[in-house]
Amino acid sequence: MSDIWILAQAEGESAPTTITSEPVSDEGVSQTKVPSDPNMGGTGAQPKPGLGLPQILLIGVMIFIVFMMFRGPKKKQQEHQKMVKSLQKNDRVRTIGGIYGTIVDVRDDEIVLKIDEANNTKIKVSPNAIGQKVADEKS
Repeated sequence: MSDIWILAQAEGESAPTTITSEPVSDEGVSQTKVPSDPNMGGTGAQPKPGLGLPQILLIGVMIFIVFMMFRGPKKKQQEHQKMVKSLQKNDRVRTIGGIYGTIVDVRDDEIVLKIDEANNTKIKVSPNAIGQKVADEKS
């Protein structure tokens, strides 16, 4: 329903006493067309299509927020890869599982850690399992 029609009865004529479904004659009745959208101001002007400045700014802010959301984890991943590539034999590390050990051998797809000096216990872990490099605490 795009338009609302208001029917007004001309002065001097009597109004019908009953309401029926039959059409009323147009004699002495004036019709006024009123726009259905209250934001149009009653002038009948159509709103301009396209984006305004507020919509463009909102889209720009949303793109910036999405960019910042993906930037943090990617930066952290790059720092971890850099740390793993810099690992060498005899470095002390902590795995993501909380196991401390000393690097015995570094290969492309695995790192061998010595976790117990007395029993000479060694484990093989993935490079992604290394949580951080631990500083040697020698006094």
